[in-house]
Amino acid sequence: MNYSGVRDVEVVVIGAGQAGLAAAFHLRRTGWVPDRDFVALDHSPRPGGAWQFRWPTLTYDKVHGMHALPGMELTGADPRRPSSEVIGGYFARYEETFGLRVHRPVSVSAVRTGDGGRLLVETSEGAYAPRALINATGTWDRPFWPRFPGQDVFAGRQLHSAQYAGPEDFRGARVVVVGGGTSAVQQLLELAPVAAATTWVTRRPPVFREGPFGEEQGRAAVALVAERVRQGLPPQSVVSVTGLPMTEALRQARASGVLARQPLFERLTPDGAAWADGRTVEADVVLYATGFRAALDHLAPLRLREPGGGIRMDGTRTLRDARVHLAGYGPSASTIGANRAGRAAVRDIRRLLDGSRQPGRDKGELAGSVAS
Repeated sequence: MNYSGVRDVEVVVIGAGQAGLAAAFHLRRTGWVPDRDFVALDHSPRPGGAWQFRWPTLTYDKVHGMHALPGMELTGADPRRPSSEVIGGYFARYEETFGLRVHRPVSVSAVRTGDGGRLLVETSEGAYAPRALINATGTWDRPFWPRFPGQDVFAGRQLHSAQYAGPEDFRGARVVVVGGGTSAVQQLLELAPVAAATTWVTRRPPVFREGPFGEEQGRAAVALVAERVRQGLPPQSVVSVTGLPMTEALRQARASGVLARQPLFERLTPDGAAWADGRTVEADVVLYATGFRAALDHLAPLRLREPGGGIRMDGTRTLRDARVHLAGYGPSASTIGANRAGRAAVRDIRRLLDGSRQPGRDKGELAGSVAS
């Protein structure tokens, strides 16, 4: 779909993962019409957000946690199907059910200050001039690659977990897995039965969480991430402060030695990795399961970042520009947090664009009017 000139809309939503779809749902529910009042843009080839790119052996029963989108539960999923298929299909049904009319594939190159108090969103299908923006671009497009001495001389293969396509590519190989998060552990458990050898290294000792993880623990974890955002620092993921949930599979892996963690090596060598104390390990592959960073480069012209590298926010609203909301960033970077962020952003934008709170309705009542 191509447009000539600049199209005026009330709101542009960038990204159609969990946070973007939740925002589009609440925009529609509050009375705005897709393609007239707001437009949702997604650069991915099909519905599913980042889930569509997950490796095929990550079946739905292995997913760390998937909170339903507002207004429609995910039911009857086969736990043995790839999570990319289950969640991709769910997102596709969701878009169709609520008529969200997501434009894809559409790439956003830049967001700037436009004329008449509007923003200017430059995209591969033309330009939009919204009065407000909900950015829900997530992190998948910005995998974090750590830097180590010797990476240029290592003779084997180096790849990021975002490029991991399943364990068969590593059959018979000696693999070093770098990282202490969920992806590192999931991929390590898949690799161990087929690889010639695996070595797990992390910067800090991993923390395994025993027992239930309730609302109180969740609020505490989110508060830690939110504090960094308030300080203008780049956020940590919510998962990074909750620890790894202990499962029976992890218990067995620990007992068998697969999860015998080693401290981070000092450098790579042509044949593997070396530690400062003289220890070495031979390797054919180094797999960096080292996480992602927020994909926000297209917002650079707005100068939203603080000296510490992060973006300070009040809820989902950026402090440097009240028209711009980040959903799925920092404390809302979880499936349930993304849903809440989408709703909160729409509520705040509605107030901003209406000019004032509707008479006779307080904050709680207005929130309820757009809640699922």
